[in-house]
Amino acid sequence: MGICDDQVVIVTGAGRGLGRAHALALAAAGATVVVNDLGASLGGEGTDITPAQEVVDEITASGGVAVVNGDNVADFDAAGSMVADTVARFGRLDALVCNAGIVRDRMLVNLSVDEWDAVVAVHLRGTFGPLRHAAEHWRNLAKAGEDVNARVVTTSSGAGLFGSVGQANYSAAKAGIAGLTIVAAAELARYGVRINGIAPSARSRMTEEAFADMMRRPDEGFDAMDPANVSPLVVWLASPSCDVTGRMFEIAGGELSVATGWQHGAVFDKGARLEPAEVGALVADLVREAPDPTPVYGA
Repeated sequence: MGICDDQVVIVTGAGRGLGRAHALALAAAGATVVVNDLGASLGGEGTDITPAQEVVDEITASGGVAVVNGDNVADFDAAGSMVADTVARFGRLDALVCNAGIVRDRMLVNLSVDEWDAVVAVHLRGTFGPLRHAAEHWRNLAKAGEDVNARVVTTSSGAGLFGSVGQANYSAAKAGIAGLTIVAAAELARYGVRINGIAPSARSRMTEEAFADMMRRPDEGFDAMDPANVSPLVVWLASPSCDVTGRMFEIAGGELSVATGWQHGAVFDKGARLEPAEVGALVADLVREAPDPTPVYGA
């Protein structure tokens, strides 16, 4: 018996890397998996359903159940079709794992609006669209009196939580996903939906070139950057066993932690409007009392 038996789960960007590892692990845990992947290049160009089909073939060869979906999650209507088709085919949707992403890395002064829009579309809108349509489905069930027990797993990044030099578009999109996760968890709890995010560190097409030394496979011993190391957390978060919501988890190799976002710091209250000449000294005192910020990666 697996912890995802009888569950129907959509995994976006599941043809390669982390998404592929998640799809395989969910299937091994008993889930029926909708393997979504447009099959685009690392930069988001082109389509090729082959990687997604290979994941489906691997799952079915092992006795599991999986189907291919080639919808573009950055297209709001296509994301809706993915959700609707899943429900029509299997009669239910129990969990959504939003993983799809691309990169177009540039230093900010060289970043074009097209490179900004492309990355934000796939990561942030590509999370919003599937989540929005799945949420509507679950809300309608709840309002009809059905007992909803659904899960969503979003994918942020250390770049989204702390920043990464040369990845302003990617970092902004991933930070947006973290914010979306918190709001969605608060809004959808009343309908029986638990939503959590992950900020994984693992080898993928997006990381193995940008962070080659960190992502290199070891000659022997534990491969800490194997994407399959992240998937047990995703399986649990997508399962009925998950009893938390609105949290962001960092995971790398065998290390797991809960990340916390912006926190209110020390406060000075004059009780009246501040004067510009006062601000410098006040800021110095407040910053002195605040914890040091996590450094931006690559700074």
